[in-house]
Amino acid sequence: MNQKKAGVLLSYGQTILSTIISLTYTPVMLRLLGRSEYGLYTLVSGFISNLSLMSFGLGSAYVRYYARAEAQDGEDGVARVNGMFLSIFAVIGVLSLMVGGVLVANVHNIFSAKLTPQEVETARTLMGLLVINIAVSFPASVFFSYITAKEKFLFQRLVSMIRTVLNPIVMLPLLLMGYGSVALVIVTLVLTAFTDLVSMVYCWRKLRMRFIFGRFEPGMLREMAGFSFFIFLNEIINQINWTVDTTLLGIISGTAATALYGVGSQINQYYIALSTSISGVFVPQINRIVARGEGDEQLTKLFTRVGRIQFMLLMLVLTGFIFVGSPFIIAWGGTEYAQAFPIALMLIVPVTIPLIQNLGIEIQRAKNMHQFRSKVYFCMALGNVAVSIPLGIKYGGLGCAMGTAISMVLGNGLIMNWYYHTHIGLDMRYFWKQILKIVPAFVPPVLLAVLALHVHVFTGYGGVILFALPYTLVYAASVYLLAMDDNEKELVRSVGRKLRIVR
Repeated sequence: MNQKKAGVLLSYGQTILSTIISLTYTPVMLRLLGRSEYGLYTLVSGFISNLSLMSFGLGSAYVRYYARAEAQDGEDGVARVNGMFLSIFAVIGVLSLMVGGVLVANVHNIFSAKLTPQEVETARTLMGLLVINIAVSFPASVFFSYITAKEKFLFQRLVSMIRTVLNPIVMLPLLLMGYGSVALVIVTLVLTAFTDLVSMVYCWRKLRMRFIFGRFEPGMLREMAGFSFFIFLNEIINQINWTVDTTLLGIISGTAATALYGVGSQINQYYIALSTSISGVFVPQINRIVARGEGDEQLTKLFTRVGRIQFMLLMLVLTGFIFVGSPFIIAWGGTEYAQAFPIALMLIVPVTIPLIQNLGIEIQRAKNMHQFRSKVYFCMALGNVAVSIPLGIKYGGLGCAMGTAISMVLGNGLIMNWYYHTHIGLDMRYFWKQILKIVPAFVPPVLLAVLALHVHVFTGYGGVILFALPYTLVYAASVYLLAMDDNEKELVRSVGRKLRIVR
C-alpha cells in the first residue's frame, strides 16, 4: 500500500513537473525549431510510433502470466515466463528494425507530396533514429513489466521523474546552438537507453530477476496469442485514434497544420497522464482479486473509488482550461497557435469518460473479457478515419479532432458503459450515481470563474496564474466539503500528514 501511495503521488508529481517544464521549455523549443520543423517532428514521430504495434499486445499480457506462474510454479515458473517474454520481444525488436528500414528507404514516396526535398531528408534521419529507439524498447519492456508485477512503483516513478528533468536540461543547450529536430530525437534515444539500463540493473541486482530459456509450452503460446490478439487490436485502435489525425493533416495540409494539431494533441496527452497516474498502480491488485474469485462487488467498489478521484482531478483541469485555455496556449506557443485551443478542447472533453473508467480496461483483461472492447473500438476507429478525412479537408485540424471526438463518445461513452454493466459485472448505475454526486460541488468555482472573467481579462502566464490559484483553492474547498466521502477526506488528510512529516 505504501508503494501504491508513493507511486500515485510521484506520478502526479511527475505530471505537475512535466507541465511546469512545458511552461518554460516547450515555448522555447517551438520558437527555436520553428513551426515547420516542429510539424515535421510531430508528423514523423506519430508515423513511426505505429511500429509499437509490433508488440502484438504481448506487453499487456505479462502481469497476468507472471501472477499465474508465481501462484502455480513459484520462482522457477516466473523465470520461465521472463525467458519466454524476453525471447519473443528480442525477435520483435529485430523485426521492427527490418520494417523500419523499409520505411526509411521509402520516406520520399510516403511524404514527398507535401514536404520539401530538405524536409524529406530530415524526415529520413528522424525516422532512422526513432526506429532504433522503438526496436530497443521492445526487449527492455520485459524489465519494466517485471518491476510493475513486483509493485515497485516508487522506483519506476523516480526514474521517470529523472528522465523528465534531464530532457530539457540536455536539449535546450543543443537547440540554442542551432541543432534542430534531429538533436531532439538523439536526446530521446540516449535518455531511453539510460532508463532502460537503470531498470535492467535494478531488476538484476535488487529484484534478483531470473531467466530460464528453453522450449516454450505450445499450449501457453496459443493461449497467449488468443489473449494478446484483442489487446493488439485495441492498440491498433489507439494508434489510429491518436496518430491518424497528424498523418492525415501531413498528407492533406502539410507541416503547418500538423504543428497546430500537435500542440492541441500534446495538451490532450498531459490530460490523459493525470488519469493514468493513479490507475496504473492497481493492475497487480486487480489480477489478484480476479484470480482469487473475490467477486464483482469488490471490483465495482474499487472501480468507483478510483473513478471518483480521477473525476475530481480531471474536472479541475477541464473546467479551468475552458476558462483560460486560450490565453494559456497563446502564452505557451505564441499567437500563431491560438487555433490549437478548440482542437485541444475537442479532444479532452470526450476523452474524460474513458479516463475515469480506465481501470475497467484492466478488469476486462484480468477476466479475459477484453475481446468485445477491441472489436467495438476497431469499428469505431474505422469510422473515425472515414469521418476525419472529409472533415479534415474542410476544417483542417479541428475537423480531424471532431472525427476523433465522435468515435470517443460513441465507443467509450455509450457502448462500453453498456458492456461493463451487462457483461463484465460492474454496477454502472452505482458508478454513475457516485460520480454525479460530485457535480454540485462544481457550482461555486464555476460561478467564481464566470464572475472573474466578466470583471478582468486574463492574458499571458501571469493572467493564467492569477486565475488558476484562487480557482484551484475554491474548487478544492468546494469538492472537499460538498463532494468527498469520509474515506476520501481521510485520504486527503493522510497525504497532508505525510507532507508535514517530510517537511
